[in-house]
Amino acid sequence: MAFWDNLWPGRESQFESGNAATNSIVLTRRHATVSLTKQGALSGNLRVNLSWRMRTSDIEGRARQSGRLLHPFKLFQPEAVQAHTQGVVNVDLDLGCMYELTDGTKGVVQPLGDLLGDLNGPPYIRLSGDDRFGAPSGETLYVNLDKRENIKRLMVFVYIYDQTPAFDRTHAKVTLYPGNGPRIEIDLDERAPQARSCAVFTVENVKDELVVRREVKFVYGFQSELDRMYGFGMQWGRGYKSRT
Repeated sequence: MAFWDNLWPGRESQFESGNAATNSIVLTRRHATVSLTKQGALSGNLRVNLSWRMRTSDIEGRARQSGRLLHPFKLFQPEAVQAHTQGVVNVDLDLGCMYELTDGTKGVVQPLGDLLGDLNGPPYIRLSGDDRFGAPSGETLYVNLDKRENIKRLMVFVYIYDQTPAFDRTHAKVTLYPGNGPRIEIDLDERAPQARSCAVFTVENVKDELVVRREVKFVYGFQSELDRMYGFGMQWGRGYKSRT
């Protein structure tokens, strides 16, 4: 326990349960799981959002910091975040979900192959939209928790469609918005310059308790490699996204 924790009793436990100021729970390596059941988030749609922005270079970062040292009042100025377009960068992060239902059905929901799922029927998962350029709204996946008894496990992942390793050039975040309780945030903040895919989190139905676990495991391949890691046992082939 840190010295500061003695000054503010309960500070550490408050951090583990979430950030009261932002009404969010941040999953980290140290605190990697949260129970949706204990949060009372077992109805409606679980919304999962992927958003990202470009990471500035280390040189630009050092120049910015030195500039702020020369102009100390700039320390209190928020940095401008510019939306990136196709002319600026060609990074296309996609959100996907491998699933296993309680009846043994396995599959994937993803932009590739237009496998967008179904919210009201199996697999009770639906992908809405395909953000090619990292717009503020990002990409969103919905899980129908009213049908949770039909879901055995989920593994939500992010991959780079254009095959250009660029996770180290982006600030990517996946945020879960349950129907009740605080949102859950997972930052893809570990450097993996050559990685093309990342298993972000899993949801498992353990004795009628839905447990979210942070994974953030980068791999150098694509969906088939993630599948082998988590044992879904599906057959994979080359897929394409529809033109927009």
